[in-house]
Amino acid sequence: MAKTNLSPLFDYVLIEPLEGEEKTSGGIILPDSAKEKPQKGKVIATGPGGVNEEGKLTKMFVKKGDVVFYKKWGGNEVKLEGKEFLLVEQKDILAIVE
Repeated sequence: MAKTNLSPLFDYVLIEPLEGEEKTSGGIILPDSAKEKPQKGKVIATGPGGVNEEGKLTKMFVKKGDVVFYKKWGGNEVKLEGKEFLLVEQKDILAIVE
């Protein structure tokens, strides 16, 4: 099977969610049903930028390889080559992890 390249359009960002904690601070192992939806992920690809009201291209603040926090219920889930990804607008990214 050939590797698929995905290039987001406009100001969309393709994120690979990073798994959340599987244990509580007290050492209790959480079942899958009790885990929270991840809000942290790695940027896999970005679009070229959005277009503002004047028709000018807006800057992308995130780049491939950045680890980011994003809105809990933002974006669209995408399955590609058996892996789960999230496609979000740049405005739904809250922070870059330094």
